Amino acid sequence: MKTVIVYYSLEGNTDYAAKKIAEITGSDLLRINAKKTYPSKGFSKFIWGGKSAVMGEKPELELYDVDLTKYDMFVLGFPVWASKFTPPLRTFIEENKEMLREKPVAAFACQSGRGAEKAFVALKKCIGIKDFAAEAVFIDPKAVQSEETDKKIRAFAEEIM
Repeated sequence: MKTVIVYYSLEGNTDYAAKKIAEITGSDLLRINAKKTYPSKGFSKFIWGGKSAVMGEKPELELYDVDLTKYDMFVLGFPVWASKFTPPLRTFIEENKEMLREKPVAAFACQSGRGAEKAFVALKKCIGIKDFAAEAVFIDPKAVQSEETDKKIRAFAEEIM
């Protein structure tokens, strides 16, 4: 099964997890980025990112040149912002919704606190699917590296293989 991990990462935690999962599964990576970057430091990071997530914004993405039709499965990765999935992922979903509905989708969230479960519910609703093939939550996998988190990443990767 050919799998692509589509993810957005602001501080590197989601990037860390996505690369670990790809290393284990042999999946391809597609990092999506908004054309207008979000602040990554200080109070403005929480204000702008949280507002964008709560308002359901769909920022314009940097161009990605990938033939998504060649994949049998999609894995979506994102940091949790205000108990929501990130706006760049919302844009990707809107651009590729029909394809995502036709194939298995798994998802993982990276967070410092809480909210991933609510984000997963909203993500499934946005795509228009009932369930994920697999889902996982990682607590700051890059910032607070631990053997326990790496085991969780491995378990998720094995579940989607």
